[in-house]
Amino acid sequence: MNKRVALYARVSTDKQTCENQLNELRSIAERMQYIIVDEFIDEGISGATSSRPALDALMKSATQRRFDMVICWSIDRLGRSLQNLIEILNELQSLKVDLFFMQQGMDTSTSAGRMMFSIFGALAEFERNLIRERVIAGQQRAISQGVKMGRPTKMNDGMKNAIKLLRERGIGIKQIARELKIGIGTVYSVM
Repeated sequence: MNKRVALYARVSTDKQTCENQLNELRSIAERMQYIIVDEFIDEGISGATSSRPALDALMKSATQRRFDMVICWSIDRLGRSLQNLIEILNELQSLKVDLFFMQQGMDTSTSAGRMMFSIFGALAEFERNLIRERVIAGQQRAISQGVKMGRPTKMNDGMKNAIKLLRERGIGIKQIARELKIGIGTVYSVM
């Protein structure tokens, strides 16, 4: 049985065209005797953009099992970052949809292709952990220098006095919170 494939192409600016990518991808599909069921094209959309309509449509079609493989020009055409690429791959693999990247010659339907993506996944996790460690180190340094972490507070002596005064006048907790534009829990904590 011939494999059903979807083609995905993307260019970053309106001055570029996906036609070169699509011609190559169609040629590969023909050579491999794959059946192209759909083409998903994001033109003039940066990879850094979180909203890519054609990619979203591709992922929706994948959940409907319309194809067995996605053929893409290059890794950088599909994912915004290594982490994003791994997320896309994991979602497609959970749906039993493979990926083929023409420029890299990487095919996740093969053992070697799956191994390469496993390595990419490990690198992405390592990158996330490094970022996390740097963020924690930065927070600890800031705290040691007296920087207060978290959301800025409106609470000061004037606010505390206002809460107590309004409460003494018999105003309800919810009304005090609304009037002073603070949370109900904050009113309770002052009382």
